[in-house]
This record gives sequence, C-alpha cells and structure tokens, in this order.
Amino acid sequence: MQLTIECVYKDETKATTITKLFTTVLWERKFKTKLSRVANDGLSQEEIAYLAWESFRDDGVKVPDDFDQFQRSLKSCLPIEANDPKVDAVLTASD
Repeated sequence: MQLTIECVYKDETKATTITKLFTTVLWERKFKTKLSRVANDGLSQEEIAYLAWESFRDDGVKVPDDFDQFQRSLKSCLPIEANDPKVDAVLTASD
C-alpha cells in the first residue's frame, strides 16, 4: 500500500510525500502492528504524521529530527490518495 500524504505547515506551506515499503516497515515496527490492520481500523492521526515524517526523511526533505517537533510544526497532515493493489491479483502476458 502506498499513501500520498499532504502536510500543511503552520505557515501555510504545503508538502506532499508518497510512502514507500521502507516507511511502511518502519511504521509497523514503531506501532507493533501489521499493515493488514489498516483495512479494518484505519490509521490514527499520529500514524499518518509518522508515515509522512519518515517518508520525508527518506526523500531527503529537511524535517525536524524529533518526531514531536515535526508534529508541532504542522497545521494538518492527511492522506489524499491511497494505492492499494490487490495482493492476490496476478497479471499475465495475456491480460
């Protein structure tokens, strides 16, 4: 699953990032959960912000080293698009 997350900072600037496998694995480790849980329970605001923070860091975007400082700098942080390909879908050359 990939999420496109838009963050709006307190100064009204906007930044968008797309999560990657690495950021999703970091999220699973931190919150001691599996990605499959999201289908039933969704994501908390803290989890969305964490995914954005790690994704920005992975992209080389300058963000605070401290996660709480990153959250304090935000006005909002919301997913704007999700790409959730079906795991059991198999494409063949004839598809």
